[in-house]
Amino acid sequence: MPALTLREVLALDPVRATEPELLAGESALDRPVRWVHSSEVYEGANFLDGGELLLTNGFGLTDTDAEIRRRYVRELAARGASGLAVEIGRSLPTMPPEVTDEARRLGLPLLALHRVVPFVRITEAANRAIVARGLSGRSVVRPWGDDHTAALLADLADRAALNQPEVEARSALAGFHPGPGARLIGVSVHGARDVTAVDRAVRLLGGASVLRAAFPGDVLALLALPGSVSGDPIRAVQEAFRTAADPGLTVAVGHAVDTGSGWLRWSDTLRAARTTLELALTVPAAEPAAPEGPLVTSARALALERELTRGGVDANRDRLARLVQHALGPLLAWEAAHPSDLVRTLEVHLRHGCSPTRTAALLHIGRQSLYQRLERIESLLGLEIDDPDLLGELLAAVCAHRVVRGMGAAQVRGLRTVA
Repeated sequence: MPALTLREVLALDPVRATEPELLAGESALDRPVRWVHSSEVYEGANFLDGGELLLTNGFGLTDTDAEIRRRYVRELAARGASGLAVEIGRSLPTMPPEVTDEARRLGLPLLALHRVVPFVRITEAANRAIVARGLSGRSVVRPWGDDHTAALLADLADRAALNQPEVEARSALAGFHPGPGARLIGVSVHGARDVTAVDRAVRLLGGASVLRAAFPGDVLALLALPGSVSGDPIRAVQEAFRTAADPGLTVAVGHAVDTGSGWLRWSDTLRAARTTLELALTVPAAEPAAPEGPLVTSARALALERELTRGGVDANRDRLARLVQHALGPLLAWEAAHPSDLVRTLEVHLRHGCSPTRTAALLHIGRQSLYQRLERIESLLGLEIDDPDLLGELLAAVCAHRVVRGMGAAQVRGLRTVA
């Protein structure tokens, strides 16, 4: 299907509401419009790539002489703009004759907009139509067919070549309108065949909007929490899924990013959710799991695991093995000869600030038993495990040991590896 033309853009209701008058470029109305932008600065042409319709209220042309105005039109034409639309009546009482003359000489469509309509209404309607035309005309067949929501989520998660206006227009086409100040959070769910758990969680969150779709292997969602919601958005989403998700499901929550931070950040939170889900499925948990209900974790809870496996486990396996042997060699040798739970005890203890009370409770042992284990660990390693200089290295080593051990088992089971 051919691209949207300037003639078709002029037929859109928000454009017609401006009472547009075509002053130049009558023969070019069937040229394609790649995008619609608005700019109030004289240098607006510098931001064009070709094929755009530029909207302006003319403010940048009010205090310039005739030659500068002609140069402005020439630069737009040279950049391959599809047309120029100027609002008449506020900044400019009439269209400057030199602008009209230069546009006619160059064959650049020039529109005078005689009624005020917010440019955001025009750009949203036009760009949504452009995206819809482009999606319906794609020749590449994707597994989700005409599901625009699934296509957008997949493109974001795969970091396909996108731009912010396209992402916003495609989001609007899918009915996703995160408001100013909203926090976006990616979520990936394993074990679900549909989006029911996501929809239940969204209802519990109250006021949240969502893009969600079911894919082979997982459900992917991008939640938007209103900026008015107080507290930690990650914990709020986790608690909602602990209530809404069925037992046996695994839910991974990405980072919280600002809606205005750009589509790459939208992509980051979705990718973090998927990577975290992969780790949750393939690496043994650092702590005992809840006996019932879904497993709900987050990218920040598995931040160390994600950093250790960045680029893939296979690519880091030798480095991780060296780290483990350097820091934990004597402890591992003891465990090989004497069945015990010392490495796990050390990791739980380090993850909880070396608190004996919390560690003993999580391991379901008495404090005296814990003290005996800690003394054995310190004796074998020849160090004090609460030494601040050692905490980082020891925690990274015990985490790496768990990751490598878990990923070896995952390969035997035929599970995916972290990319």
